[in-house]
Amino acid sequence: MAARDRVVQLMRQLERAACRCPAHSNTFHQGAAACAVRETDYAFEMASSNIRYGEGVSREIGMDVRNLGARNVCVMTDSNLSRLPPVKAVLESLSHNGVRFRVYDSVRVEPTDTSFKEAISFAKSDCFDVYVAVGGGSVIDTCKAANLYACHPDADFLDFVNAPIGKGRPVTGALKPLIAVPTTAGTGSETTGVAIFDYEPLKAKTGIASRALRPTLGIVDPLHTLSMPERVAANSGFDVLCHALESYTALPYHQRSPCPPDPLLRPAYQGSNPISDVWSRHALRVVAQFMKRAVRDPEDLEARSSMHLASVFAGIGFGNAGVHLCHGMSYPIAGNVKTHTAKGYSVEHALVPHGLSVVLTAPAVFNFTAPMCPERHLEAAEILGADIRQVKMRDAGPLLADTLRSFLFDLQVEDGLSAVGYSKDDVPALVRGTVPQERVTKLSPREHSEEDLSEMFLASMKLY
Repeated sequence: MAARDRVVQLMRQLERAACRCPAHSNTFHQGAAACAVRETDYAFEMASSNIRYGEGVSREIGMDVRNLGARNVCVMTDSNLSRLPPVKAVLESLSHNGVRFRVYDSVRVEPTDTSFKEAISFAKSDCFDVYVAVGGGSVIDTCKAANLYACHPDADFLDFVNAPIGKGRPVTGALKPLIAVPTTAGTGSETTGVAIFDYEPLKAKTGIASRALRPTLGIVDPLHTLSMPERVAANSGFDVLCHALESYTALPYHQRSPCPPDPLLRPAYQGSNPISDVWSRHALRVVAQFMKRAVRDPEDLEARSSMHLASVFAGIGFGNAGVHLCHGMSYPIAGNVKTHTAKGYSVEHALVPHGLSVVLTAPAVFNFTAPMCPERHLEAAEILGADIRQVKMRDAGPLLADTLRSFLFDLQVEDGLSAVGYSKDDVPALVRGTVPQERVTKLSPREHSEEDLSEMFLASMKLY
């Protein structure tokens, strides 16, 4: 009996000493020991929404909702889209299939914490069992947040918001099914578990990131992109461009720290990895081939359809690898906007569209990050049309920066931050707004200081 008690005691001691990482069983001691001692992560996960693609595929959404057994559907969109063919097609499909629904069409373009809370209030006002988002990233992200907080009615708004602005708590409860119908070719929000908004107290963007937020299904209907004005198509495309470039050059997943003690705590943005690389690189190739055509000719269905798919490709890539400095620096650019009026956008507030706010710093950012993975920066420059045959590795940054400037000039992008209302006097505020964006900035392949950020903002005041 004493011997048996001694065996039990020894087994308990071994159990306490074994790796606490739930990704390992206690029998796989080699992996367990590796997890226990290393500070950086050793694994990555691949996650994405189901995607259905095809011209006119929006006609099927009523059947999808009916097949989910929905009795009361919340449809979210914005006031402009509510009058356009994409929303009409979705509502007709719901009606044809006998689905009861209510429409919330007050989503704000470039949402804020206030507009998120208004949508959340609408979601809580009824018992919705399925959500349908018809619009760009602003609509889809707003719908994700509404679904999240309606399913967690006792949560404080900052509970799930990314740290350090929010508490960054993991989402443990189940959400209702969400079907996303993207009408722009840019954000990739139909594939990701991320919802971005402007946090007004800090005048900077932040967000909520959890795989639980991923839409159940993305309905990618290229016919919807034909309604995009030229500048909306351009700015949406710039978001795809930067999603692809940033995720492909992000810190590798096995260099990201800390190693999570529980898989539930592994972030959605994990760092570049072999699977995300495939999606990101392919998205960049499609952008190089089709973006200029898609912007210049709204009736070019092949080009606009290709960019719609590129948005999905890049979304799967960055939705798992993450983005870094372009996006981190874009949030205060959008959040501190003063008077800039964005062409092609029917809004009553000052606006620097997300894709534009991201791409304006891209030449400076990739010139800065290139020394850490010059071969990837050179490959990106080559995909975008540069001749790299005689280029040395140390020149990868300047070459990619120049290639990007040429690309932006061809698409008539504003000449830097100064053209959207900023001056060197605004740089300290822009840096302050970037510092809290650790969710993305920590994925930069090159460590950076506040002085580095200042220099990149200053270098982005003029592009040409």
